[in-house]
Amino acid sequence: MWIGCPKTALHFTNSLAKLDADVTNSPYLSPLRHEEARQQAVASINDTTSQQLRSKGFEAAIMNLSANLPLPSFFYQNSPYRIYYDELLRKHTQFNNSYIYAFTWEDARVDQRLLKLISEDVVLTITSGGDNLLSYIIDASPKRVHTVDMNPAQNHLLELKLACFSAPLSYDDIWQLFGEGRHPQFRELLITKLSPHLSSRAFQFWVVHTDVFKRGGGLYETGQSGIALRATKWLFRIFGISSHVKRMCAATTLNQQKEIWREKVRPVMLSWWVSAAIIGNERFLWKALGVPANQRNLILADYYERERDGSSGNAMWDYVVNTLDPVVETSLLGSDNYFYLLCLLRHYTKQSHPSYLSPDNYKKLTTPGVFSGVRIHTDEINEVLARLEPGTLTVAVCNTTFLSDEY
Repeated sequence: MWIGCPKTALHFTNSLAKLDADVTNSPYLSPLRHEEARQQAVASINDTTSQQLRSKGFEAAIMNLSANLPLPSFFYQNSPYRIYYDELLRKHTQFNNSYIYAFTWEDARVDQRLLKLISEDVVLTITSGGDNLLSYIIDASPKRVHTVDMNPAQNHLLELKLACFSAPLSYDDIWQLFGEGRHPQFRELLITKLSPHLSSRAFQFWVVHTDVFKRGGGLYETGQSGIALRATKWLFRIFGISSHVKRMCAATTLNQQKEIWREKVRPVMLSWWVSAAIIGNERFLWKALGVPANQRNLILADYYERERDGSSGNAMWDYVVNTLDPVVETSLLGSDNYFYLLCLLRHYTKQSHPSYLSPDNYKKLTTPGVFSGVRIHTDEINEVLARLEPGTLTVAVCNTTFLSDEY
């Protein structure tokens, strides 16, 4: 019995060129003659003056073919989501095979309100936890979404979410995995249902990390962001306010929520020693909250400009106070602000969760081909932009200060 993928079909340059065009959004013309097209492709790669856009996967494939080696594993995927990357590069290995964020902080509802995405848009976005990409598809079904993250594990998490809807798993299974963050049968689901819809590297990652959905607090206590969530859990337990936090998250009015916050929770979360030991700790800011040094420096500069004195710890504490107080005063955690609700409870609720976990959106996300326009890039933003056909993008949603006008 032979089990595998017929590599001869993918060795034709027209197949490679199509995959190449799917990544770069460049025009694709199927070559009539294989050998002639192959020679032209090799010449194009070797011509340093050539302005033709190529994906890194196409270049790697040409090198392998020239050396009579099999194509990289990405060319044998059942779906074209994940784009080729070299997993051995330092820029990828620096994350130690772990994601930072198990969830997404940015509010996709605000994105849609401001950007008004439509089906003809081609979007560039940061992967993070992958939640916003799913929201864009629910709201607008853009023609193409290029999602970018230099951390391979962040993209493994997104792949897992896409696989769950592509398989598809039942709504109850998906809710257990990403609503509650726990599922006792995750390994069985991974092997029997999800594996055909994952790239080989994503599958290998989750085989090694099947305990993520079984141990302790589940998914949302893992990754570097999980450090912060575990810290708050123990903080609540030590000071005996866990029940008050749950009551605050279940409050049905802002007045109830504000009362519990002011009298029970705020005195602990915003105490001076929490500020000194945790909030002002640079290592904690990066490792647990994912706040890069440049972003921290912006917070410090803003504080010093306003106050003219004080320590960096005071600056971060001031920032946290000015963030948390308005959150509790203006948004209801139990039905609207699922971001902070997750941080407090370490799971979502049926009343407060991202849109992709809504039963009403399950049917759309499990429709065959709904993710056909998704491209997952494991790279820097500038590297992705350099390989896209100019004029391709219509919307960019990312934490960067500059995007070239030609894209």
